[in-house]
Amino acid sequence: MTKTVGVIGAGIGGLALSIRLANQGFKVTIFEKNSYPGGKLSEFNMNGFRFDKGPSLFTMPELIDELTNLQGSSHKFEYHKLKVITNYFYSDGTQLKASANVEEFAAEVHLKLNENKETVLKHIKRNAFYFKTTEDLFLKQSLHQLKNFINLKTVKGILSAPFLGLMSTMHKKNEKTFSNPKTVQLFNRFATYNGSNPYKAPALMNMISHLEFNLGAYLPKKGMHQITTHLVKLAEEANVEIKYNATVETLHIESNNRIASIKSNGISYPFDIVASDIDIHALYKYLLPNSFTPKKLIKQEKSSSAYVFYWGINKEFPALGLHNILFSDDYKKEFDYLFSKQYPTEDPTIYINITSKYCKDDAPEGCENWFVMVNVPHNKSESIYYAEAIRKNVVDKINMMLKTDIEKYIISESTLNPIDIENQTSSLGGSLYGNSSNNKFAAFLRHANFSSSIKNLFLVGGSVHPGGGIPLCLFSAKIASQLIVEQEMK
Repeated sequence: MTKTVGVIGAGIGGLALSIRLANQGFKVTIFEKNSYPGGKLSEFNMNGFRFDKGPSLFTMPELIDELTNLQGSSHKFEYHKLKVITNYFYSDGTQLKASANVEEFAAEVHLKLNENKETVLKHIKRNAFYFKTTEDLFLKQSLHQLKNFINLKTVKGILSAPFLGLMSTMHKKNEKTFSNPKTVQLFNRFATYNGSNPYKAPALMNMISHLEFNLGAYLPKKGMHQITTHLVKLAEEANVEIKYNATVETLHIESNNRIASIKSNGISYPFDIVASDIDIHALYKYLLPNSFTPKKLIKQEKSSSAYVFYWGINKEFPALGLHNILFSDDYKKEFDYLFSKQYPTEDPTIYINITSKYCKDDAPEGCENWFVMVNVPHNKSESIYYAEAIRKNVVDKINMMLKTDIEKYIISESTLNPIDIENQTSSLGGSLYGNSSNNKFAAFLRHANFSSSIKNLFLVGGSVHPGGGIPLCLFSAKIASQLIVEQEMK
């Protein structure tokens, strides 16, 4: 008899899990509260401009290709490999292009920042070692099963622990490695890829830069939302049913602590297995209020959020590329404000993403679609009192660093703040990546991909193991699918 699976949320974790399970013979139904799929990885159109709403960096495309091949789909997932990953701007006028070619990047850092080229290459090589040593242990399997700690790869990872920078921070390691504070700031920035603080996150997190410099950065040919549309196509090919505008109201747990059904829009749907792709805080608070709550995991420090301006710009800026960073002058102060003072500094680092540089249909001719993002604290149920100030600070900084008057060219505008993010995606306070990685035990303080107290309840997405970001959400789906299949084979 075919086993049934109900999945809560059509984010990329939920979609990827559904594709994997459907290809293992399960009958899968997804419940999505919004009228569209993708969660944070969605899009919208405004006055002739198209914008990706959330994630903008794409690495490890092979994880999408793996799902395409698993489904045996004829739908090709096409993407560009970037030749220049990021354009960096400093307030003193220094500009640096981060080439995808590590030799060229190291030469550029030597030319612009006077760093030793071999030091840069050695640092990137060390970060590759961090990643390759830990990926099997931390990314590709559950950390919450004893059997996974008694295999050769795991033992190798554990024995390598003294060499993985766990006793130092990203900043301390980078400061020790490089002579120019600008180079330190450039590599510190990778902490923001999972919403963390480089002055607290372990040096192991420097491995994030390996994904860009050694594995490459990419852009789907139709923008980031193409990832979502492609996964939806694969799910539909696999006969996964996706119910939109289907808010899940309750989960019914039987007396033997086994999941029984999902209630959505007043209707109860029985399932053998349920998987959640929503933030664990929302799962326990709203859907499992009477069940055991892992308070220690729930109360961990959350990652940062974002304040985003979506601007239709009626001018082209040749100095900018797909990814652009305008650095603040005091990075330490910026992160202190983010995580300690809990409000954004007056001199924030600004990220500008312009997909129309590659996807010409994303903006009218002669125009550009600017996704302008500033890291802000996750919201603690407070009003966004800094909206007016942050816009002024962003505009002033862009004008100063790009030598322009940007407001003259803004012809369309929309915004996204932490409250919006929470309302649309159920992420607590608009936290982009669930828990932060601001301590060396962070990897062990994420929720498992299964419930230890409720039978047949599994979890995927950015708020559970192995963490936030597109690749890790896809890894979480693979881990959860393996756990489900293993359980059903017993």
